[in-house]
Amino acid sequence: MPMNLIHRKICSSEKWANTVEERLTPWLAERELGDDVLEIGPGFGATTKVLLRVVPKLTVLEIDPASTQLLRAKYGARADVVEGSGAEMPFESGRFSAVVCFTMLHHVPTRQLQDAIFAEAARVLRPGGTYCGSDGQLNLRFRLLHIGDTMNVIDASMFSGRLEKAGFEQVNVEVRPKELVIFSASKPA
Repeated sequence: MPMNLIHRKICSSEKWANTVEERLTPWLAERELGDDVLEIGPGFGATTKVLLRVVPKLTVLEIDPASTQLLRAKYGARADVVEGSGAEMPFESGRFSAVVCFTMLHHVPTRQLQDAIFAEAARVLRPGGTYCGSDGQLNLRFRLLHIGDTMNVIDASMFSGRLEKAGFEQVNVEVRPKELVIFSASKPA
């Protein structure tokens, strides 16, 4: 999905990677993701780097060809890097123990494509598997960073219902003031 030059510079920076590691590591320590995890939309791979330390097997699905090449060069020896769309995943049903995505849903241009990603996440999860992650919330700084970008922010008040409609249960959506929505849901066992 399109990103402006400033956004690309920030997301590919060492400072951003360090911030992601600092925030994501304790969050992951509180979750059991299982033995075969799918990450949707890793972009430049800051989250992938952290996930590789805590999950036994990682597959990443990236729609952008340039980012896919970068991810293969950086992590291809330790993760299965697949180019493709989260709305039409090239994986068999019930394969993954967990599906995760971090700060990428707002780059999906339509609500229908977001809903397709949720449905596909449910399809590729094993029964009892977890879908979890985070995404940005609208504020002035977030809006300015996304000038010229695709920016389709998740409405946190409707997010639980959308995940339930996709087939999830035990949905938990937490809004952190001014910046982040964190979510988790389970595929019925």
